[in-house]
Parts: sequence; structure tokens; C-alpha cells
Amino acid sequence: MAGLKTLARAGVLVAAALGSSAALADNGTDPLEAVNITAPDGSARASFIAHGAAATSFWVQDKYGEFRDILVGYENKSDYIAARNYFAPIVGRYANRIRNGTFTIPISKNAEGPGEKYQVPENEHNGTNSLHGGDKGFDTHVWSIVDNGTDFVSFAMVDPAGNQGFPGTVITTVTYTLGNSSVFNTSISAIATEKTPIMLSAHQFWNLEAYNETQDLSGHIAQIQSSRVIATDGNLIPNGSFIDVEGTALDFRQAKSIGDSINATAEAQYCGTDCVGFDNAWVYDNNTGDTPVLSVWSENSGIRLDVFTNQLALQIYSCNGEYNATNPTPRKNSQGGPDAYIEDHSCIVLEQESYLDAINNPEYGIDDIYGPDKPYFWHSSYVFSVIDE
Repeated sequence: MAGLKTLARAGVLVAAALGSSAALADNGTDPLEAVNITAPDGSARASFIAHGAAATSFWVQDKYGEFRDILVGYENKSDYIAARNYFAPIVGRYANRIRNGTFTIPISKNAEGPGEKYQVPENEHNGTNSLHGGDKGFDTHVWSIVDNGTDFVSFAMVDPAGNQGFPGTVITTVTYTLGNSSVFNTSISAIATEKTPIMLSAHQFWNLEAYNETQDLSGHIAQIQSSRVIATDGNLIPNGSFIDVEGTALDFRQAKSIGDSINATAEAQYCGTDCVGFDNAWVYDNNTGDTPVLSVWSENSGIRLDVFTNQLALQIYSCNGEYNATNPTPRKNSQGGPDAYIEDHSCIVLEQESYLDAINNPEYGIDDIYGPDKPYFWHSSYVFSVIDE
């Protein structure tokens, strides 16, 4: 019943956005003004900005009963505009990667079929593929606040036809809600005026210790209900096949340390050429939405996250390339900054999404083309708790 209510509410918001699309396109919203929400029982609180509909803080209690901000980001809000590090926005119109920035409708293998061919900006790996919607993805838009209460906020935006080369205008809404017992619900709805690829995700960076005890992920334990990972080349572009996780560093079916598993990825270079760490898409096994498909917790802070989602896959990025010695990113004051910096392998992104680049790999059997008669809906519940000692 809750899922139906969420979907109905999302439909109302999309309809409202459609009715005021001109206003949304030039909304006059302050892109960096903080929108604060709190769970009804006070168990969690979070802040958001209209730029990218991004989350900027997320506070929950640790095993000592103290609140920690476990969301990685910037202290200086203007950096969310100045630097495009994908710190906790909504990413799209097509999240993750697109081979050569090309696709056809209907989809075909590597855009070599007879359908109409489209080209979007190739903004990664020296112009060899598109990442998170191209040069001006959803994370660069200023979204409008269309509804807001003490425990929720809804943002909406219009992505016009032809932007970044995508066909059709797409109207999108995202609603963030905090529930009792530290439940963080996110729902994303979209509808397009023409057939177009849509794959969206919330791109939050997490450190469940808020960097208090360690500066790495050694104390972060993960368990993933997945026996397969999407196989990719050195630029992280899928080839249509899968890797069986059995006997590899990618096997998290039994809980284990994320940080302690990172060095084991070096030989296979799972996160790309000359890369150590994770930047991979796990395909969930038999995800019914009724049980958590992903659990992550810190042995040090005691903070645990269980994820319920309607999505098919999970992209994990272990912050492999976040440290730049010439221009390092300061941590937030709530996480030991500004004199301490975000290091490689010190945080983790958990993107709930479809199979990456399914629009170039029809053998997956995934149809990520949406339109007027096929709306898009994404939902995830992040349930925070404290582990038993």
C-alpha cells in the first residue's frame, strides 16, 4: 500500500510539473539555499539544495547515541556549482556510462542497428564515452521546490528536448522523506514527451564513521545479494556479459570489509585500467523489494544501512580517484575539515539503478526507453540503525 501511495503522489507531482513546465524552466530558485528536514521522531535530519536536487548533510545517531553527519560533500556550498564531483545530486538523464555517447531508438548493439541514431557529449575517458548525462546532466540543473514540509521536500525540473542530444522533453520530480526510526525514502518520477533513454539515480557519497575513527573503509562491512557483476572494458563500458563473483574480490554475498577487499582488486583492475578499488555494477539476485538487497555497516561507529529498492542493479564506487594532491578537496567541518581532505578509498557511492549502458546491449533484455505512455519510477528506502555489539 505504501508503494502505491508513493507512486500516486509522484504522479500528482509530475502532473503538476507538466502544468507549470515554463515556470520550472526559469524558476528563479536560489540554487544553494538550504532546505532542512527532520524525521518526526527526531532520529535523523538532512539538508538539500536546489542545485542538482542534491543532499548536503545527513545526520543519524551512532552506537553511543551521538549524531554524526555521514554524507560526504562540501562545506562551502558554492563548490557544488564550481566543481562537478557528483556529491549527492540526482544524476541523469541517463546515469552511468554510454558507449561512444551514442544509442539508437529502438536500441541496438553498440548503436549499430537500423534505428534513429543519437549522439550525446562524450565527457569521460578523453571523449570515448558519456557519463551521467553528458556535459549538462541533471546534476547541473537548478531544480524547483514544488512541495515541502518538516519531514520531506520535493524538487522538479524540465530537461528540454535536444539538451545534450537527447530526444524529447523530460519532466522529473524527486521527493526525499525522513520517517521514524531513521528511514530515508527517495522517490524519482519522470515522464517524456517522446521516446528517450532514462536512467536516474541518487549519487550520495557515504562514510558511516564521519571520518571519526578511520580514514579508510576498513571498518565498513558490506553484504550484497548478488552473484553477478556486469563485465566491462578498461573504460568501464559493458560488453554484454557478466562476471561470476564466486572466488573474486567482487563476492560480497557473505559480509566482509570493503576496505580490506580493495587491494585484492588490483590485479584484475575491476574499476578500470590501472585502477585499484571498486567501480562496478552488481546485479541483484531475485530482488522482490521486500527484503534488503544491500547492507553496509561500520564496526566503529555502529551505524548500519539496509537498502530496499525497486532497481535492478547497484553501482559501487569506492572513491578511487577523489584525492588530488595539487588541489585536494577539504572535508566538511562536521567530518574533521577543513584541514583534512577526502582521500582515495575513504568513502563509498551506492547507486541504485538499472543495468549500465543497457541501451547499447540489447542482450540484457532491459528496456530503458521511456515515453508518454511509459513513465519512469525509481524508489529506494535507506533504513539506518545501530548494530548490536
